Amino acid sequence: MSKAAPKKVVLAYSGGLDTSIILKWLQTEYGAEVITFTADLGQGEELAPAKEKALKLGIKPENIFIDDLREEFVRDYVFPMFRANAVYEGQYLLGTSIARPLIAKRQIEIARQMGADAVCHGATGKGNDQVRFELGYYALEPDIRVIAPWREWEFRSREALLDFAEKHQIPISKDKRGEAPFSVDANLLHSSSEGKVLEDPAVEAPEFVHQRTISPEDAPDKATVIEIGFEKGDPVSIDGKRLSPAALLTELNRLGHDNGVGRLDLVENRFVGMKSRGVYETPGGTILLAAHRGMESITLDGGAMHLKDELAVKYAHLIYNGFWFAPEREMLQAAIDHSQQRVNGVVRVKLYKGNATVIGRESPDSLYDQDLVTFEEGVQAYDHRDAEGFIKLNALRLRVLARRDGRRA
Repeated sequence: MSKAAPKKVVLAYSGGLDTSIILKWLQTEYGAEVITFTADLGQGEELAPAKEKALKLGIKPENIFIDDLREEFVRDYVFPMFRANAVYEGQYLLGTSIARPLIAKRQIEIARQMGADAVCHGATGKGNDQVRFELGYYALEPDIRVIAPWREWEFRSREALLDFAEKHQIPISKDKRGEAPFSVDANLLHSSSEGKVLEDPAVEAPEFVHQRTISPEDAPDKATVIEIGFEKGDPVSIDGKRLSPAALLTELNRLGHDNGVGRLDLVENRFVGMKSRGVYETPGGTILLAAHRGMESITLDGGAMHLKDELAVKYAHLIYNGFWFAPEREMLQAAIDHSQQRVNGVVRVKLYKGNATVIGRESPDSLYDQDLVTFEEGVQAYDHRDAEGFIKLNALRLRVLARRDGRRA
């Protein structure tokens, strides 16, 4: 090896087969002491087996970290992102992307606490997550050693990995010996499914792929109407009941699931340069985005809203590409958060067979003036005759061009 072997490594550990193989590989290849870190981000899996498996693989109890990060995840990562209305390539609500900086941050904190000289992740060399994890590590600990097994080890097939697992008595689920139909990543915001049966973008995803929603065709024939309360751009209540960030998103997920809301079949452009097809489900996030935009529609000035929409595209790319801790993301966040100071009130949303539709909104900070927009007789704050000069001034350059170029209808 060109570098000295690390002495102590913090591994992002799910308890699954791949990261269990990585754990053992770190021990055999580097002779390193391994610390496992498992984040509860609301993925919906029982995490106790991860601890049991780590113990069986020789990890000391004091070197096993299982942290419930659900509230921090939603409060400090998901909600700030939704204040921006960030959507990647017009569709993707960034459910996987936004989870990676928090995992990276916590790994670095554990490395400092435990005196580790390296961190390790299980992302492959083809995906975006390797970039997101490592940009997070380096932003927080510039000189940290990063180990990325999928870019380093000699395994060239799934069979070789399974043989290594058997040799080192790593439990293999029976279905792992066959071809897994697809891979899944999940957290409290979303689930994403990729690979195998989903690799041909011309073929509709089988219904069994969907993890978080019932089919819109099977959703109730009666609409569900809810009211979401906002304070400074963040949702704080559902139907008048105040909830913590994680509890609120959990409830929105349930409502979205039951009404088939939040499905997305997407071909996206990965940061590393290739296109990939995935099936994403973001039931609560889809409802939240619609409601937040509805709240902004009556509380944000038009110029501020249009500028914010331009910034949201840049913001989404920064999140997708792993630059959460970059100064430009923090600059954008400051501007976005400033815009949210008066985004307060209640939005009424109708959920029906895959749709989340805003049907009402009210705010003590509303800029909507019914007297100005009414077709009936109202307060004469607007003189229709003023529009003539406004139009002629805006048409001036077009008229000059038309005269020069001899344009005719």
